[in-house]
Amino acid sequence: MYKILIAEDETIERKVLCKTLQKHLGDVCAVIEAKNGTEAWAVCEKEQPEIAILDIQMPGMTGLEVAKNIRKRGDQCVILFLSAYDNFSYAREAISVHAMDYLLKPYEERELIASVEEAMRIYDWLKGHGPITGQPVQTEEPQTGEPAADLRIGLIREEIENHIREHFEEDLSMQDVARIMNYSDAYFCKLFKRCFRVNFSTYLNEYRVSRAKELLSTTRSSVKDISLRCGYTDSNYFARVFRRITGQTPSEYRFSCQNQE
Repeated sequence: MYKILIAEDETIERKVLCKTLQKHLGDVCAVIEAKNGTEAWAVCEKEQPEIAILDIQMPGMTGLEVAKNIRKRGDQCVILFLSAYDNFSYAREAISVHAMDYLLKPYEERELIASVEEAMRIYDWLKGHGPITGQPVQTEEPQTGEPAADLRIGLIREEIENHIREHFEEDLSMQDVARIMNYSDAYFCKLFKRCFRVNFSTYLNEYRVSRAKELLSTTRSSVKDISLRCGYTDSNYFARVFRRITGQTPSEYRFSCQNQE
């Protein structure tokens, strides 16, 4: 069971949030309530929750102050912020304490549940990698007004990259990876674009071509064999993709590498 702290000073908001989590995730989580920041920090010290959902602005201590205390203590607690303020300065502070997500009120129920499920996945990942330390991944200010979820995106990107490195030689599709990572196709498509700024097929083709370039320049394998080793069963299709990305056919690329030696 995951212990989830909900710190929200608005009683109705807090009760709705608790009810929503219990409705969808009650079989895997225990919800603990706090009506202000001071109470939230007391709960953190006593219960050490795996996940904390914190309102940014609360009496006593702000959600950001609670988060900073959590990080100072070195806890692996995964933090999500709730806020009515669409203000990127808050988002920057959220990134500084390695918050996983920053949800704007009013949030959609499915958005909340997806974020909490992702927090559970991240907590499990962190258990094998030690406490959250070091500098956060640098992110650009989002153009949509929705703050970047630094920690979440960094970990998801690493997981996707590792999977593609290990399976790029296979008949790999976006749907396959989404299913393996337990995401719906639509959600994974959006998440992938957020991680890599390109769609799945573009990223996969560019990665495969980069590996093909290595093989063309370092081995004597035929173009057909290299295409198979890079996940392309049709060598003609491989040649078209390779030329579109590099401006050369595979044979031309190999020849240019040999001339440079």
